Amino acid sequence: MTDPTSSLIAVLLDRSGSMESIRTDMIGGFAAFMDTQRTVPGDVRVTLAQFDTEYEVVYADRPLADVGPLVLQPRGMTALLDGIGQLTAEIGVGLARLPEDRRPGSVVVVVITDGLENSSVEYTRDAVAELIRRQESEYSWTYVFLGANMDAVAVGASLGFQPTRSLTYAPAAEGVAATYRAAARFVADVRSAPAGAPPPAGFTEEERSAARGD
Repeated sequence: MTDPTSSLIAVLLDRSGSMESIRTDMIGGFAAFMDTQRTVPGDVRVTLAQFDTEYEVVYADRPLADVGPLVLQPRGMTALLDGIGQLTAEIGVGLARLPEDRRPGSVVVVVITDGLENSSVEYTRDAVAELIRRQESEYSWTYVFLGANMDAVAVGASLGFQPTRSLTYAPAAEGVAATYRAAARFVADVRSAPAGAPPPAGFTEEERSAARGD
C-alpha cells in the first residue's frame, strides 16, 4: 500500500517565448500555489520541469520546504506533447524504484501552458492521451491542464485530460492569479481526500469565470 500521508506534486511549466508577457505573473502565482500547499497537513515533495522546444527538469522530488522562487526565462517554441510524455515517464520510473509503502499516496501532475503544441518530435497526441489514461486508471494519478489562448477544456480532452480538471485562463495578471488559486485549492483537495475515496470534483464555475477574467 502506498503512503497516504505523502504526496508528489509535479508541475510542468511552459517557458516558450510567448510566456514573456506574463512571466512576472507566473512567478507570483507559483509562489502563492506553493504557499497554499504548505498549509495542508502531510509530507509533500515537488518536481518542477519546464519546456519550450526542449525539456528540462529543474528539480525532482524536492521537499516542499525547500522549494524556492520560480525562475522563468521564456524562449523557444512549444513542445507540449514531449513535455507531458517525458515528465510522466520520468516520474513513473522514479516511483517504480521505491518500495510500495514509500510511494506517495497521491500524485498530481499540473500542466501550465499559454499556447498550443507546435514543436514536439518524440510523442504524438494519441501517445500522450494513452499515457494519461493509464496513469489515472491504473495508478490513480491526477492530471490538471491549465491553458491560455485556447479552449483548454477541449484541447485538454484531446490530450487525455479530464474536462473537469482542465481550466482556460486569460493571459493577464488577474487570470493567472485566479488560475493558480483554483489549482492550489484543487490540489489541496486531492491531497486531503481520504485514502480510497473518489477523486474530488474539479474546478467550479466561479473559478472558471475568474480565470477567464469574466
